[in-house]
Amino acid sequence: MTFTHLDAAGNARMVDVTEKQPTVRAASAAGFVRCAPATIALLRDGAVPKGDVLAVARIAGIQAAKRTPELLPLAHVIGVHGAVVDLAVEDEGVTISATVRTADRTGVEMEALTAVSVAALAVVDMIKGVDRAVTIENVRITAKEGGRSGSWRRPGE
Repeated sequence: MTFTHLDAAGNARMVDVTEKQPTVRAASAAGFVRCAPATIALLRDGAVPKGDVLAVARIAGIQAAKRTPELLPLAHVIGVHGAVVDLAVEDEGVTISATVRTADRTGVEMEALTAVSVAALAVVDMIKGVDRAVTIENVRITAKEGGRSGSWRRPGE
């Protein structure tokens, strides 16, 4: 078996994508922040003491998508040409979704996952003072488009 991120001696390496042609690519990810019922009420009323939780988390997720290569050592520096992060307060927590787009040589799955993960962390940071039991759950890629492998959608998403 050959691993793309290991050289012949087993050392980590960044895959060389120099010869690949830029193409339009997109990836979507989702996750969930489970909260206590009292926290849901605060979120719905806009009464969380730290301020607008969803706005802060949205900006944090967009910023994170653009900074993914700083966090993941083998991720390529690519142009993030579009990033949308959406959050919604549900009965048991906050759903988070992100879609990242580029016209580059490699995909944006890691950028979409990073956007959702950091948005979730921002939600936790904003509510941890009122809900110490908050949890981040089910962060996953939900779809991708473009590149050599084409389009894919997670069943049930």
